[in-house]
Amino acid sequence: MTAPTPFAAVELRFLTSGHKPLGRVATVGRDGIPHVVPSGWTFEQDVGTLDVTGRDVQNTKKFRDVERTGKAAIVIDGVAEGDGWNPWAIEIGGRAEAIDGPQAFIRIHPDRVRSWGLERLV
Repeated sequence: MTAPTPFAAVELRFLTSGHKPLGRVATVGRDGIPHVVPSGWTFEQDVGTLDVTGRDVQNTKKFRDVERTGKAAIVIDGVAEGDGWNPWAIEIGGRAEAIDGPQAFIRIHPDRVRSWGLERLV
């Protein structure tokens, strides 16, 4: 039996398809001001989380914000090729962990998932 997932079938197809566009990670600073930065990401299908990576991530504001608040969100988006305006996106937000070590990363445990236009990609 597999664990329940907050992801719809099309979202899972996208996250496991090999598409690796840049994501935009959002955290909240001590001053309450949102902080959004581009970041790499990996979908960890076995645990159902999104891992946010980047250069020297353990020394970033986003890492410190997650250590302090335990929350983060990521939007992965773009515009599909074809006629007209064809935006697509997936937004994943929830509890987050700042995991230190030689390959430090931020792990987002999804509580909220929204998407649109992914069926154009997968």
